[in-house]
Amino acid sequence: MATKKPRRTAERILEVTLDLFNRFGEPNVSTTLISAELSISPGNLYYHYPAKDELINSLFGRYEQELGELLAAADNVRHVEDAWLFFHMLFELIWKHRFLYRDLNDLLSKNRRLETHFQTVLEHKSLAMSRILSGLQLGGALKMDSRDAGPTASSMVVLLSYWLSFEYVRDPRHALEPERAGQALMRGAFHVLSLLLPYLQGESREHLFALAAKYQSQSQQP
Repeated sequence: MATKKPRRTAERILEVTLDLFNRFGEPNVSTTLISAELSISPGNLYYHYPAKDELINSLFGRYEQELGELLAAADNVRHVEDAWLFFHMLFELIWKHRFLYRDLNDLLSKNRRLETHFQTVLEHKSLAMSRILSGLQLGGALKMDSRDAGPTASSMVVLLSYWLSFEYVRDPRHALEPERAGQALMRGAFHVLSLLLPYLQGESREHLFALAAKYQSQSQQP
């Protein structure tokens, strides 16, 4: 019977670091805690990642790559159902790397690479939102004056970037717990799409209300 090859130490370090950052927040996690959680020596950790910023940058690089792949799918959005799925997947990705958004301002103030790259992330998100608006119009789901498209796309990006912060302020003790993830993601997806309510046409508008009703029903379940 074939046995699985042990995971490389560098890979395991990133997985454990991501979990710790997400659970406790990056400022509250030291390299000493990471090495203790992994049951390895600090020297072994430093061999793979000489500084804490190296860990942060590696995790951000993964997020940036996954985000780019997902945002490319914005061109395929033509209907409300497509948009709902897209934004749910986008919030799932944000949740997977939620430490970035939970401690965003602090991270940007300390890390020059993140400061510059996150500006690019915002630009890519804005372009993707614009493509979604165009796609919904092509699909007949949306009717929007071109003058409204830019501000609407920007508002969508703001919600995407700060939704988890809003959730955290609402309930600091529980908002970022894994068991609350499903409800938080649904709320985020709905509120981003609710920005389009004044522009949705006919059945598309009613379909979004139906999705909203489904979200409310699920969020009220114990």
